[in-house]
Amino acid sequence: MTQKPLQTKAYDYIKDLILKDAFVYDTIYSETKISKEIGVSRTPMRDALHRLAQERYIDIIPSKGFCIHQMTKQDIIETFQIRSAIEGYCTVQIAKDHKEDWSQKLFRKLDYIMEKQRKILETTQDISAFVEYDNQFHIEIVSSLNNRTFHELFGSYLFQIKRLAVLSLGHPGRMQETIEEHSAILNAMRSGNLAEIYSITMKHMETPKGLNLSDFCYS
Repeated sequence: MTQKPLQTKAYDYIKDLILKDAFVYDTIYSETKISKEIGVSRTPMRDALHRLAQERYIDIIPSKGFCIHQMTKQDIIETFQIRSAIEGYCTVQIAKDHKEDWSQKLFRKLDYIMEKQRKILETTQDISAFVEYDNQFHIEIVSSLNNRTFHELFGSYLFQIKRLAVLSLGHPGRMQETIEEHSAILNAMRSGNLAEIYSITMKHMETPKGLNLSDFCYS
């Protein structure tokens, strides 16, 4: 079996820890210490850190190490711009092809995801669990078009999307609103409602964006 390049090994290791919330915000982590943990030298470690910084997972602190990226107002705006561009296009295309077999399969997957979200809302109201299904709902929509560029670009923003979703879903009533908005998107796609699907999708982008920006202004 071919071994991963050391830079990729370091990148995957740190990214996995980030996605598992193993790092604490506002804490500086030593590049040297993690290099020893993984068993890689400084050069591949620095290459990995620069890649993670470019993807906005971390911020590099010169001569000290790195910390988890501190979200900015521009990050919030750009994340929703990317989401709106990709998901707006995808939902319209799905609505156009709503009678195709692949669309019907997608709708069944989305029904299942929404059922799980409703159960969480009715029982534990666990935001973390709800967010996992929320992400899956949108990943399924984007992946259904089999556009590799869309999939990769959307995937590179998933960490920020998740962080922002956790914050917006903490607002009273936002879980219920999210389910209602998901239902509206699904119904419009399933019925081939080309007149309204784009505006329905954009509403689902604009509402949490407004909450996130409001939180940022008052933080």
